[in-house]
Amino acid sequence: MKREIEKASVLIEALPYIRRFAGSIVVVKYGGSAMVDDEIKMSVIQDIAMMKRIGMKPVVVHGGGNSITQLLDRLGKKTQFIDGLRVTDAETAEIAEMVLSGNISKELVQCLQAQGINAVGINGKDGDTLIARKMLTNGKDLGFVGEVVQVNTALMDALMSNDFVPVVAPVGTDFSGNTYNINADYAASAIAGALHAQKLVFLTDVEGILKDKDNPESILRRLTLAETEAYIADGTIRGGMIPKAHCCMDGIKQGVQSVHILDGRIPHSLLLEIFTNEGIGTMMTR
Repeated sequence: MKREIEKASVLIEALPYIRRFAGSIVVVKYGGSAMVDDEIKMSVIQDIAMMKRIGMKPVVVHGGGNSITQLLDRLGKKTQFIDGLRVTDAETAEIAEMVLSGNISKELVQCLQAQGINAVGINGKDGDTLIARKMLTNGKDLGFVGEVVQVNTALMDALMSNDFVPVVAPVGTDFSGNTYNINADYAASAIAGALHAQKLVFLTDVEGILKDKDNPESILRRLTLAETEAYIADGTIRGGMIPKAHCCMDGIKQGVQSVHILDGRIPHSLLLEIFTNEGIGTMMTR
């Protein structure tokens, strides 16, 4: 009986959040261990299905760098990274699109549909959803690595209006028809801003933003834009967390109400963050 009472308490705690977020758009950037561990993957899919069933409008933006690297290795093609970004020639861009828009996107769609949720996989070329241009990092040309310059939401809006969950692969095109591989974090931030999403959630392999990187208990539960900028300036936020923090800040500046960094390795991390009083990750607001 105690266990049943605890379950009821959880539902009661979630009720105000369900009421508040019904009808709101939530963009989920899906990546990290949640993409390779079958048990965690199912947990994330179930969370997204639950969000959809209670009236929210989830949009999934996924990465897939490890899968791209594995296929390149099998094809005998060397992978090179500069500043954490993959150097991408025309052939690599074609392979990346095949992996992201084919294998990964279709698998996620199939998993959602197995939960009774309508889903459609698209990439940024469909409906000119993601218009990109060549990205230079510190003046270095990485080939067909793109940054988003325009998001056209018409296709995603149409899908959501017809009860489908858009599953977006971060592949874009420029006005000349060139294909670009886009970092999934940046793509998710741009999409969330264009959709005026209430929430943008990054599933990662870290607990959130830590004040002390060696102490998981030092997690910063809530941050404002100003606090984030200060933590970057004084070195509290450093290394690989800096680009993630910048993506969060970009989302807020583009109008997203709150951005969350969660440990996707924790089962049902999405539900725990959105529908409980304490949450489990870092939430950034204006």
